Amino acid sequence: MIVLFPVYQPGKQLLGLLDDLAAVAPDGHPVVVDDGSDDRAEDVLVAARDRGATVLRRRVNRGKGVVLKTGFRYAADDHPGRDVVCVDADGQHRAEDVVRVAERMRETGALTLGVRRFDGEVPLRSRLGNTLTADLFRLATGCPVRDTQTGLRAFPAGLLDWLGTVPGERFEYEMNMLLHAARDGHPIEQVPIPTRYQAGNPSSHFSALADSARIYGALLRFAVTRPLAAGHRAVHPGR
Repeated sequence: MIVLFPVYQPGKQLLGLLDDLAAVAPDGHPVVVDDGSDDRAEDVLVAARDRGATVLRRRVNRGKGVVLKTGFRYAADDHPGRDVVCVDADGQHRAEDVVRVAERMRETGALTLGVRRFDGEVPLRSRLGNTLTADLFRLATGCPVRDTQTGLRAFPAGLLDWLGTVPGERFEYEMNMLLHAARDGHPIEQVPIPTRYQAGNPSSHFSALADSARIYGALLRFAVTRPLAAGHRAVHPGR
């Protein structure tokens, strides 16, 4: 299994997660793809390499979608046949949840999401934003995905070439992959995971205005170009 970390200006949370994963998933090979970070990230990236991670660095910041595709292409070319689990490196995800999502993907052979519960101390704006996006996604596709923006996603090796055909360079890529999965009939599994919220989310590089516009723009384009997929059964709720 390839554990793919898309990063930009990563902090020490990445190193802690690498250590935790080494303890609970020793068969996972970590791959860190850096999106043009400056010299401030050098120590963390060197430490990640020292922990056994493959570190790929892009010279120019292009966006999360480009970084994910870089990782998928590396996995397909250099580790053919190995599944990939994508994990955000900002402390949102626990190593145990990465393993659970990977196990569900192996059991079902389907794209699998770690869907956050959004309970506990989560800002109302985040809770409402997630609910709105999930509702719009269901209207556009007929698929009840409960967390369309989760960064914890597992993909069987057979989907890697398909993922390279999905459009998008920034955060909208993650939305597009779900929209295209619904369109193309790829099942989506969902595993509930805890929400680990950091006050103010200081390590996030998500632009509330520009990136939200890209995400909702992708939803709108899909909705106006595809018929409503009422009754779609490709998405499986968490068990």
